[in-house]
Amino acid sequence: MIERCQRIVFILLLGFFAACSSNDFEEEELGPAELVKFEAEKKFVRFWRHSIGDGQGGIYNRLNPAVDDGVVYAAAANGKVMAVGLESGKKVWKTDVDKELAGGVGAGGGVVLLGTVSGEVLALDQASGDPLWWVQLKGEILAAPQTNGREVIVQTLSGDVIALAIDSGQQLWSFNVTVPVLTLRGTSTPLLHRDRVYAAFANGKVVSFDAATGAVNWESRVALAKGNSEIERLVDIEGELLLDNNVLYAVSYQGKLTAMDPNNGRTLWSRDASSVTGLDDGFGNIYVSGVDGSVTAFFKNGQGVRWAQTILARRELTGPKVLGSQVVVGDFEGYLHALSQVDGHMVARVQLDSDGIQSTMLVKGDLLIVYGNSGKLQVYRLEDKR
Repeated sequence: MIERCQRIVFILLLGFFAACSSNDFEEEELGPAELVKFEAEKKFVRFWRHSIGDGQGGIYNRLNPAVDDGVVYAAAANGKVMAVGLESGKKVWKTDVDKELAGGVGAGGGVVLLGTVSGEVLALDQASGDPLWWVQLKGEILAAPQTNGREVIVQTLSGDVIALAIDSGQQLWSFNVTVPVLTLRGTSTPLLHRDRVYAAFANGKVVSFDAATGAVNWESRVALAKGNSEIERLVDIEGELLLDNNVLYAVSYQGKLTAMDPNNGRTLWSRDASSVTGLDDGFGNIYVSGVDGSVTAFFKNGQGVRWAQTILARRELTGPKVLGSQVVVGDFEGYLHALSQVDGHMVARVQLDSDGIQSTMLVKGDLLIVYGNSGKLQVYRLEDKR
């Protein structure tokens, strides 16, 4: 409990300490950038909306929705969980697990997976929402447990990656890394692909495991801690990893955007970047939302930057999501911003939750799934403005 409180206090104080440096103080005083007017080319059209409990709750959660086999699953910090048909917008089921949730949602293989602040993993029946099993682990679970239909992979704030049997929750294997003295309050979500698990850690490393046995295939360092203070040495990888066209991408805080060979961990290229959110790709680019509020399109071949958009500075952006010819980010005031993939200019904007957006958005076809901080689960399309 003491360690958890220290981490929560640290993330609240991080912005203050960073602002005390001579380089950042003036910019911090400016506050979030004001929204600039522009000529909209597209418009966000809402497809459907539901409200779920208290949403992200009163602490820095990223309870992300999940979609599987045409159904969207979302959970609130106060234990409310809902399943909604993606195309119909009709509620499939709703339940209350009566737990304080911080990690979720994972879905697949017949189960819906959730994690609690006290280290419990909960499995619900995917069709009905009925409880199937639960297990107690050590360490707060902030990332959504993931499954390949056989193993359930859980990553904890304390640096553990644990595999559980999908039918019973029985522990199959575990792996631990030593967590730095100070970290950001967050955990990257494990990535499962075929028989491999890829996990990223607060020490700036990515590790590949065999999903069935836990055998380590390789370790690769994305960022190297630098500086004299513990704050300067933060290199957490909190955002989701991206696997595309047999290349694995990761980005760290105060570190690098790195492209790796997923078979052996060999670094293909890296560029300076600082982000705590996930990545997306499109039009030959890798998109990164920086901690400074910039959105940057890096060439996929590692040859530099195609464009960088800075008009959303200090607006605490979500990870980017590609939707058609646009890349979409959310911000702390609950606005969605659509930028052109070609050059980064603003294409459309809408406000959907005044409490803000901090969870990862999802894209299925032409539908954008967004879960606002207040618990508003909404689906949008981007259409031409008439």
